[in-house]
Amino acid sequence: MKNISQINTDIVAPKHSSILGNMGDTGTLGRFDWWLFTIMLVILSIGLIMVLSASGIVAEQVNGDKYYFFKRQLLFACLGGVALWCAALLPRGWLYKMQYPALFIALALLLVTLSPLTPSINGAKRWIPMGFFSVQPMEFVKIALAIYLAYFMSAKQDIIKTFSRGVVPPFVVTGVFCFLLLLQPDFGSAVVLASILLFMCIAGGTRFLYLFFALAFAVAGAMALAISSPYRLRRLLAFLDPFQDAHNTGYQLVQSLLAIGSGGFFGVGIGASKQKMFYLPEAHNDFIMAVLCEELGFVGMSVVMILFALLFWRCYKIIMGQRNLRDRFTAFGLTIILAMGAVMNLAVVMGVAPPKGVPMPLMSYGGSNLLATMLCVGLLMNFSRTSDAT
Repeated sequence: MKNISQINTDIVAPKHSSILGNMGDTGTLGRFDWWLFTIMLVILSIGLIMVLSASGIVAEQVNGDKYYFFKRQLLFACLGGVALWCAALLPRGWLYKMQYPALFIALALLLVTLSPLTPSINGAKRWIPMGFFSVQPMEFVKIALAIYLAYFMSAKQDIIKTFSRGVVPPFVVTGVFCFLLLLQPDFGSAVVLASILLFMCIAGGTRFLYLFFALAFAVAGAMALAISSPYRLRRLLAFLDPFQDAHNTGYQLVQSLLAIGSGGFFGVGIGASKQKMFYLPEAHNDFIMAVLCEELGFVGMSVVMILFALLFWRCYKIIMGQRNLRDRFTAFGLTIILAMGAVMNLAVVMGVAPPKGVPMPLMSYGGSNLLATMLCVGLLMNFSRTSDAT
């Protein structure tokens, strides 16, 4: 099977500099992919409704305002809309000058989370308090890493199959970020970054032998971390059989499965979920899809999954419509960020993977994730202007 770079060798622009110089001329860039924007808007609207439904009871009990989380999510959606359109109209040359500054900013933000300046929440230091809200740097680290890897895979095609120059640099960069995430600790986010690297390497043409050994090393390291940490080991064992310890380590997954099973075919109706009433932790956040299944049933879940499938189909069309190799790799990396979030969240909610704290794009409550997701969509709309397939 051919990788992205092999498919694109006959159409890639010979010089990146000429491409960068022309990106500011919006008159020759064609139209946006309005299908992508419309699908994103529909999913976001459903997400806002579900946040309102899933968070009302908790918000009234904790904050004295049942609309507390909904109003904040609506505000973040508006800010995300501004970020989306800024990214969609951003000259491509400006974007491609940011691969190293974005990495250094992301690195600095992660270091700040590990400093005494940030509080520990539930035993983890993942957020930077900013007064009215908190920023989770990991959401923007993913974008910075994708932009860097796209640059590396496109600019280093002549050495990509060598070990010292084609494999070591991206693995070291990704490894540094993963190490900092493990210090927070945030094992799930480290897995997400490693997955982005894996898919970008496959698309870029890295030798499968190198990827095989890297994957084996990563799996061995993950197992060692799980065994060495009683907390992670308990969560792993609970994932394998959550009902064995349904009132402790397996509680959250059991409640998620009960919510999914209670929905039946058509669901119990919007606002009628029982699991959100202090039974299911993080009902409006990481486990919002369980509440959706309970309230809208199999039919509602199927509609949402079809919408996500259409969203990723439009992303695929944008990727394959790029003539420039770096454009194609960057669009691919942004799509991987969105796809990984959706797949990993569903895997956790349905008990296919251990709980990792990965929010559902456009659906889960959380300002950082929503802003980063809409920024990705905005950049993909930017690339849709130069796509032959949209």
